[in-house]
Amino acid sequence: MQISIYSLLVILGCGLVTWLPRVIPFLLVRKVHIPQIITDFLSYIPLCILTALLVQSLTLYQKDTWPIMHTEYILAAIPTIISAIVTRNLMWVVIVGMAAMALIRSLI
Repeated sequence: MQISIYSLLVILGCGLVTWLPRVIPFLLVRKVHIPQIITDFLSYIPLCILTALLVQSLTLYQKDTWPIMHTEYILAAIPTIISAIVTRNLMWVVIVGMAAMALIRSLI
């Protein structure tokens, strides 16, 4: 398989465009002292984003109606969330989530 120079440049460009926005903020604030209140606030952002993604995946949205809860996903989320709290291990959370979803889909 032969990769053209154009394809290689596109891949490298995409990598650079993905990498730069993640690295530049660290370089800019590396030597700046950030107040503790801002650091505390920023520590909640990943939790907020993950919660928003979870709620979005547990609901079905249709135009001009209220969101409907997706029963299969909610049933699979219960043991997954419990395993996350108990183990605090991402590998076990993924395994439990996949097993729960497979079990629910095979039973329903």
